[in-house]
Amino acid sequence: MTENHNKTPARRPAGHPSRIADPAPFPEDLQAESQLRPLSLADFVGQAAVKEQLAIFLAAARQRGEALDHVLLHGPPGLGKTTLAAILAHELGVEMTHTSGPVIERPADLAGLLTNLGPRGVLFVDEVHRLSPVVEEYLYPALEDFTLDILLDRGPSARSLKINLERFTLVGATTRAGLLSSPLRARFGMTLRLDYYDAEALATIVRRSAGIFDVPIEDEAAREIARRARGTPRVANRLLRRVRDVALVKADGAITLPVTHEALRLLEVDERGLDEMDRRLLEALIVKYQGGPVGLNTLALVVGEEAGTLEDVYEPFLIQEGFIKRTPRGREATPLAYAHLGLEAPAAAAGPARRGPDQPELPLP
Repeated sequence: MTENHNKTPARRPAGHPSRIADPAPFPEDLQAESQLRPLSLADFVGQAAVKEQLAIFLAAARQRGEALDHVLLHGPPGLGKTTLAAILAHELGVEMTHTSGPVIERPADLAGLLTNLGPRGVLFVDEVHRLSPVVEEYLYPALEDFTLDILLDRGPSARSLKINLERFTLVGATTRAGLLSSPLRARFGMTLRLDYYDAEALATIVRRSAGIFDVPIEDEAAREIARRARGTPRVANRLLRRVRDVALVKADGAITLPVTHEALRLLEVDERGLDEMDRRLLEALIVKYQGGPVGLNTLALVVGEEAGTLEDVYEPFLIQEGFIKRTPRGREATPLAYAHLGLEAPAAAAGPARRGPDQPELPLP
């Protein structure tokens, strides 16, 4: 696999602390994931519907001896989009070139990547929604006709040069599929969504990773780590590494259930996988705004985060687990959030819903 070493790291606001439950990769994660990453679709755990589709299309592409159709993988971070792209290249027996949308600044950058791809090669573009419009325009004929139209010179002496490309597969990955332009989205032959993992699948991943690390682990300990991993393999493997360190110091390296409980207590990851920042967010909703509704910008200001980070990183898991709900008037805490913090949920207020801070008044019917 070749890689563009100018790949930008995951975006975090300046001064943003690393959270143990953050699904975005840390530098240490990248090294560990290269060791833990499966190389075949059969070894990839979870995402059964996605695997079934890819297995069929991979088999068809191999039988035809052709490049796989372009693939768009979308879903929350940390669920295996990069791993699946590498598996596709491995299953096809071709090289994968890895880059990201913000790195491809000019058409010349795109031309360099595409002209260096071998037959049926895979170009993996992370954060594909961040491609510039100019680069996208050059990408369209490459995806459709496998040609590049390069403009030489400028002004009266300008002329166009058409370059024929090897047939290749673009694998795009994004956490924000809604930000892709319609023309780009339409050029992907397959659009596949990755969803959060259940605890049993994550426990299988934890046991497999522990085996690779050569660390003994009890089944109950693996399940406990899985339950607190927010449905995300990257978080599960990160928790496993931290628990392994505690086990090495306090239990001769064996990961038992008591050691796991002690390690997760030190990490401030509770039994539902919520960390200190998640609890701050819920407390802001409940204590400061009586459960909401409250606007996203106000909530971000109170907890000291960027609104985009709250929406993309924190909210998806809290919404899926039923702690927060989005309404036209803002974010609201659910009875489950009150119960999780040990608070009593108020009775539903009679009459129309309250208007949350920085939310416009909705027109009356």
